[in-house]
Amino acid sequence: MENIPRIALTGANGFVGRNLRRLLKEQKIKAISIARRNFSSFPSETKIIINNFSKIQPSKLKNCTSLIHLIGSGRENVENDYNYVNFELTKKVVEICKKAKIKKIVFNSGLGVSKNSTNSYFISKYKAEQVIINSGLDYTIFRPSYIVGKDDPLTKCIKKQIKKGIVQIPGSGNYKLQPIFVDDVAKILFKTTKSKKFSRKIIDLVGPKTVSFENYISDLVGSKKIKIQKINLEQAYFEALHNPKSVYGVDDLNIMIGSFTGSSKKLEKLSDFKLQSYKQILKSSSPT
Repeated sequence: MENIPRIALTGANGFVGRNLRRLLKEQKIKAISIARRNFSSFPSETKIIINNFSKIQPSKLKNCTSLIHLIGSGRENVENDYNYVNFELTKKVVEICKKAKIKKIVFNSGLGVSKNSTNSYFISKYKAEQVIINSGLDYTIFRPSYIVGKDDPLTKCIKKQIKKGIVQIPGSGNYKLQPIFVDDVAKILFKTTKSKKFSRKIIDLVGPKTVSFENYISDLVGSKKIKIQKINLEQAYFEALHNPKSVYGVDDLNIMIGSFTGSSKKLEKLSDFKLQSYKQILKSSSPT
């Protein structure tokens, strides 16, 4: 039994991690699921709860063929800065892979990340990408757009506003999203650990259709009598800078307004299945 290949994943109790773990259970894959906070585990997985990745014993990851690194932060504060969460932790994870003789690492970066990035979130992700690329490990780096599905962060943000009877749209709302369904993401991440087609590639993790933020909100709200209010961008940024409980953080705004999109054709070709459109996604993301 000890020789059965396993998949390790960090961020096991996050949105993508929970959905991936469910798929691994269905596929009867042994998983080693790592998180900072406790969670209910499946019989098919080994749970590791730890705050300091440097203290993980390589022997705990014995027989793992791949590690899927899903830890990341999209909103920065004094105790949770991008450089540490997105970059320093990735360095530690790479070191763990080497010590545990894990040959493949899969990493979720961000759509819009490049060597020319000036945004601190994108810079931290780019630095993490470079650590992985130069590690000597096999790798697949994904650059995801908004990953959506039941209880995804974007939908939860909109739900909170819907409960208050008003949804805010910063600026024009004409900037584009390219949402991808979390079930599709889980299948792709799993395929990545099995197929050499994904080896040493950086791939946009995007859905097949783009949509403006305004239209996405309208489709999500549907026929409900909810007020949709456009707010001045200066006002939105002021709120983000001065109120830690603001609807949208500074980098939420930067990423949304950046209107980052990619091509899903490469992803579909490598994955060998048709991605679901955002209209199909909204059925599972409905606020009702």
